[in-house]
Amino acid sequence: MNETIQNLETKAIDTVRILAADAVQKAESGHPGTAMSLAPMGHVLWTEAMNYSPKNHKWPNRDRFILSAGHACILQYSFLYLTGYDISMEDIKNFRQLHSKTAGHPEYDLLDGVEVTTGPLGQGFANGVGFAIAQKFLASRFNKPDFEIFDYNIFVICSDGDMMEGVSAEAASLAGNLKLGNMIYLYDDNHISIEGDTDITFRDNTAKRFESYGWHVQELDDGNDTEAIAKAIEKAKQEEDRPSLIKVRTHIAYGSPNKQDTAEAHGSPLGDDEVKLVKENFDFDPEEKFNVDDDVLEYYRQTGDKGAKKEKEWNQLFERYKEKYPELAQEYEQITEGKLPDGWRDKLPVFDSSEKIATRKASGKVLNAIAEYFPNLVGGSADLAPSTATNLDDYESFSFENWGGRNFHFGVREHAMGAILNGMALSDYLIPYGATFLIFSDYMRPPLRLASIMKISPIMVYTHDSIGLGEDGTTHQPVEQLAGLRSVPDLTLIRPADANETAQAWRIALEHTGGPLALVLTRQGLPVINQEKYTKATALEKGAYILSEADNEPDIILIGTGSEVHLLLEAQMKLKDEEISARVVSMPSWELFEKQDKDYKEKVFPVSIRKRLAVEAASPFGWCKYVTDEGDVLGIERYGESAPGEEILKEYGFSVENVIKKAKALL
Repeated sequence: MNETIQNLETKAIDTVRILAADAVQKAESGHPGTAMSLAPMGHVLWTEAMNYSPKNHKWPNRDRFILSAGHACILQYSFLYLTGYDISMEDIKNFRQLHSKTAGHPEYDLLDGVEVTTGPLGQGFANGVGFAIAQKFLASRFNKPDFEIFDYNIFVICSDGDMMEGVSAEAASLAGNLKLGNMIYLYDDNHISIEGDTDITFRDNTAKRFESYGWHVQELDDGNDTEAIAKAIEKAKQEEDRPSLIKVRTHIAYGSPNKQDTAEAHGSPLGDDEVKLVKENFDFDPEEKFNVDDDVLEYYRQTGDKGAKKEKEWNQLFERYKEKYPELAQEYEQITEGKLPDGWRDKLPVFDSSEKIATRKASGKVLNAIAEYFPNLVGGSADLAPSTATNLDDYESFSFENWGGRNFHFGVREHAMGAILNGMALSDYLIPYGATFLIFSDYMRPPLRLASIMKISPIMVYTHDSIGLGEDGTTHQPVEQLAGLRSVPDLTLIRPADANETAQAWRIALEHTGGPLALVLTRQGLPVINQEKYTKATALEKGAYILSEADNEPDIILIGTGSEVHLLLEAQMKLKDEEISARVVSMPSWELFEKQDKDYKEKVFPVSIRKRLAVEAASPFGWCKYVTDEGDVLGIERYGESAPGEEILKEYGFSVENVIKKAKALL
């Protein structure tokens, strides 16, 4: 490298460091130190290592960049601005301010170039595995000789904190087992956390740990050596059979005379006086703020322009691909445009009322009935496929020997499964689903919350949904989980009452956008509701519907979800014998019901009918909204115990006789 270019590179890197210090200082909050130390690493990524197109942040074959150390987001914002994305200097100046695109941690769909919302440490690390799985699947399905349509890599910057999080260990273990050689992770080893030096809690030999996971590991001693970083990345690209970790020793707040290598620089502004000292240290004017010289901006914009050329070449390749493989090209375009295949709804099974079947088993039948129509429907479970009935019987497993397999084995890693599903969903092609028992949804709460924030739509299949699962006992019997999941904004929960509602729940799930969707299913067998006698399950899309109307003006409304609905139908008949008129409402989804208009809500729950009884084998929390002050809830406010399912349900009051008793007490 000649001296002029080397000097310009140094100036460019130092400009990024100072932008980070200025932005955090103006915001009076943030994390300047990590961004300052990562500037050389970011420089190599955006000028040499990554393929990207600032004018089209959705270019399908772009390399994906994830800042798992999301607290350092001003680094990402700075490079997005400098290389020509849709972000201005005003956006940089408005860092962390109300309605700004430059939020305090990177947010998907808020700013072009941000692939995934990160911040909770470890999530971005695990998301990257999902991104990598998606690339392997796409390449397997679409790449042909002389047509490497999808050959992008996943680049992730992660921190000491990411390495401490359990979800990272789960995801790293799975990635090594799958031999995902398209992952290049740069570990910012700065030895600092908020409480001080990391050795107060963290003395792992991280390199050896990742080698044991099956990763290719390189260690660099100097985070400012851009040439060494570039060589390490290039070497990682050649490693096709193992994910790569590049451990880079950095110094937090590099260039700050008084704050470098201190915990104070991690999560607080440096202070006006210290920022001036930083600028003097790098030979910048200490009085100028947010300064980017023309030569630096031109240098970075030229590197961004290279991506436009690469995208143009890819577009030309794809046009030739469309001529040679029109059906595959059409499939890809239709799916990424959000179009569903023709005829698939006709394949949804209709179950006969003579059957008795667990909704988990009905779900498995639905999945297998429609799988051929959805080549992008892929998923699996956290080591529970036989129990959750989520295996696609006619398809093979995804592995390093078969990147096109549609059945995924996540292992006993519920937390990582959730985060990986988020990464898969962000491919714009895959419809991913993941399954476990409802009780273990607690292990998945962080990725569920992030999916809701991003409004992406992975499908969660939660089986063994109540004390009705029986003998596994207290630890496995969910009580508070439904209430917890319903509290998550933009998460849609459906608890179907029988096999036919389950089929319709899958229809809704596949058509759904705007947030994750959870299907909550039984272990125990349930009667199939007679659709000739009662309202058809297609009404499920309303969230709540009148399943069985009273012969006369109702004295009471019986409301239920899932396995408890059949109790209400039996209770309705016996109440009728006592000249009590009851309306039965199946309410599988509060969230879908809340989307209906006022007239429909009034039709189902007239203001004039105040006597209402909700029945659900779970915490009654939240039901007060629907039962009114003259109603009641038959729920559970203690934990379960080990016993056959039918016995424990009866013990806890979930019987026709007790429903009748509760209803009559209200009247």
